[in-house]
Amino acid sequence: MGLFTKGPKPEKQPQYYQSATNMRTLNYKVYYMSLPQKILYFLIGFGVGGAVGYLFYGGIGLDEFGNPTMTTYVLNTFFVGVTGLIAGIKFLPIRVSQIIQKRKRKLNSQFRDMLEALNTSLGAGKNVPDSFKAVHGDLKVQYEEDAFILNELEVILSGVANNVAIEDLLEDFGHRSGIDDIVSFANVFQICFRMGGNIKDVIRATHEILTDKMEIREEIDTVVTASKTEQNIMVMMPIAIVGMLKMLSPELSANFTTVTGIASTTVAIVLFIVAHYVGKMVLNIKV
Repeated sequence: MGLFTKGPKPEKQPQYYQSATNMRTLNYKVYYMSLPQKILYFLIGFGVGGAVGYLFYGGIGLDEFGNPTMTTYVLNTFFVGVTGLIAGIKFLPIRVSQIIQKRKRKLNSQFRDMLEALNTSLGAGKNVPDSFKAVHGDLKVQYEEDAFILNELEVILSGVANNVAIEDLLEDFGHRSGIDDIVSFANVFQICFRMGGNIKDVIRATHEILTDKMEIREEIDTVVTASKTEQNIMVMMPIAIVGMLKMLSPELSANFTTVTGIASTTVAIVLFIVAHYVGKMVLNIKV
């Protein structure tokens, strides 16, 4: 193969797998939008991006009396189309990431409740398979039928009923979840279960650690909420200020359509975008 020969493309992860008992299981690490969702979110991004593009770059090419010319209409269409297209394309992966993170947070919270119920069942003297059955019954009262953890428990119970090793089922769950806490629990459970360790102590310790981590995460979120709000306000401020200037002072807003004004606006937009992403990196504190 030559130096510049492209290698094979990485395989696309499926959104669903088939369990050992032919049940459909969810891959929490990926999310693929349907066509209507893609169209909807693209249009939202396009609308916001196009409006911002028009606000900053609209009105270029006016004649000496301040009236729009053919050049004005062409440039308005161009800038709205370009900024809207960029915003629409960029918003799709951002929205996918938001959905995946929201889904993982929900699953992690439900998993903590599962461990709590499992610890209670094991403490009552039940064996591991019967404890999972009891947990499924308890959580059915707490969550809706389509809750992630209920689906996972149904997969586990179906596997146990068909003589699939429970540690393998938990390992598969951890792999699909993409959550470190669940992966760690599955690994420790596998070692402990096969070596004859104290499963009850493992589950209790895991529940305590997971609870502590979630409490710390909630405290951090509370502390940085004000900073995140300020960051969002700072992102919106240039848009609001430019909009107010163009509405309240047409003479001043004419300066935005000059070469100097366009260059200054472009530099300012780039700086604000960079500052926004740097701020997100700083405030994205992982536990």
